[in-house]
Amino acid sequence: MSVIPTGSSTTAGTGTSGSSPTATNNEMIASNFTTFLQLLTTQLQNQNPLEPLDTNQFTQQLVQFAQVEQQMKSNDQLASLLALEKSAQQTTALAYVGQTVVVDGSTTALNANGATWSFNATKVATASVTIKDATGQTAYTGTFPVNPGPQKFTWDGHGTDGKTWPAGNYTMTVTATDASGKSVGISTEVQAVVDSVDVTQDPPLLSINGADYTMDKIKRVVRPTAA
Repeated sequence: MSVIPTGSSTTAGTGTSGSSPTATNNEMIASNFTTFLQLLTTQLQNQNPLEPLDTNQFTQQLVQFAQVEQQMKSNDQLASLLALEKSAQQTTALAYVGQTVVVDGSTTALNANGATWSFNATKVATASVTIKDATGQTAYTGTFPVNPGPQKFTWDGHGTDGKTWPAGNYTMTVTATDASGKSVGISTEVQAVVDSVDVTQDPPLLSINGADYTMDKIKRVVRPTAA
């Protein structure tokens, strides 16, 4: 049993909703804007003809009027931009459905082609792998050497005792030590198909092996291998 760099494969087993902030701000500004207009109109209607409103004061009020109006327009434009961005995120997320992607994680599905994980080792080391089913029962354990860099590990579904395990989700745990017995850092990744997308969430959530991921968690998109 061995682990080889990514790009090849090896088989392991026996022998192998609420209100948006922008909307709330617009409502507040609109309310203040309306109040300001009412006050300004009332003031103009009731000013003393013998003592008209000071020109400078009136100019300042008109400037405030223009600033409030501009703020409302800016908020409307911002709301439109946010709506466009949300729509673009949803469109991008939907394009991932059915695609094979790589994300950080340790749980993947066992099917007719086995279960495949990827991981990175920081140096030459001896790795100990433990694979458990969804109930936490140990299905497979093994120890083998690994090299620095990305590694791919495929389990064929046969347990350490030769038992054939059923299809389902399995979790791999990897620990490693170098020649001096010091612990070596290992990060794990899983390769799986995006089953569905929940566009009601912001940002949209991709369902991969029964777990939810945002699009920024996707590290790679893998082209299907030709038959």
